[in-house]
Amino acid sequence: MSKIALVTGANRGLGRNTALSIARHGGDVIVAYRGNATQAAEVVSEIKALGRKAVAVQLDVAQHDSFVAFADTLRGALRDAWGRESFDHLVNNAGHGEFTPFAETTEAQFDGIFDVHVKGVYFLTQALLPLIADGGRIVNFSTGLTRFSAPGFSAYAAAKGAIEVLTRYMAKELGARGIAVNTVAPGAIETDFGGGVVRDNPDLNTQYAGLTALGRVGLPDDIGPMVASLLSDDNRWVNAQRIEVSGGQAI
Repeated sequence: MSKIALVTGANRGLGRNTALSIARHGGDVIVAYRGNATQAAEVVSEIKALGRKAVAVQLDVAQHDSFVAFADTLRGALRDAWGRESFDHLVNNAGHGEFTPFAETTEAQFDGIFDVHVKGVYFLTQALLPLIADGGRIVNFSTGLTRFSAPGFSAYAAAKGAIEVLTRYMAKELGARGIAVNTVAPGAIETDFGGGVVRDNPDLNTQYAGLTALGRVGLPDDIGPMVASLLSDDNRWVNAQRIEVSGGQAI
C-alpha cells in the first residue's frame, strides 16, 4: 500500500518541490494550499503525471479555528481518493518570512509569524493526530537561522526556534504510537521566501554563497528530495533530530 503524505504550502516553493519529490519516491500526496488553487491544481497534475495519486485541499494555517473542519474535509478526501481513514506523513512546511530589522519589527508582524509558524503547526498537528497512522512521520520545517544569525530575521528565527523545541516534545509524546518527528532546517534558498530576498537580491545571494562551504545558495531541488528520503523506511530510526540542509553555511 502506498504511503500518503500531506504537505502544507505545497502549491509553491519548497512545499511544491517536496510534494513532487515524495511522488518521485513512490508516495501519494495531499497538496494543501492557502489561496492559489491554480498552482495547487498544477502540482496535482504533475504528481499524477508521475503515476501517483494526488488531491488538493484548501488550508490557511493562520486560521486555527478552521482546523477541525479541515480534518473533516481531509477525512472525506482520504475516503474518496484512497478508501482510507488515515494518512502516513505530515510535512508542516507552510509559512512566510519577514525581512525586517529587530528595532522595526511590529507586533502585528511578530504575531503573524508566530500564528503561522508556531500556533499553526502546534494546533494543526494536534487536530490531525486522529488521522495520522501509527508508525507515521512528521517533518517540521525550521531554518538555518536558528543556528547562525542574520539581521532582519529575528521574529522568524525565534518562531523556528520554538518549532525545534516542539519537535522534540512531539517525538517524545508520539513515540508510543511509533510516530517519528524531525525538523529540517534549510539554509539560504532561492525561492519567493521573504519576497524573494535571497533569490532576487544579487548582493545578498553572493554574500550567503560566500558563507557556504559548497559555494552557492540552495535551490528547492536541494531540499525536497532530502525530505522525501527522510520519510522513507531507510530513515525509520531517525527521530527528534534537527537536520540542517544548507550546503555547509556559516561553519
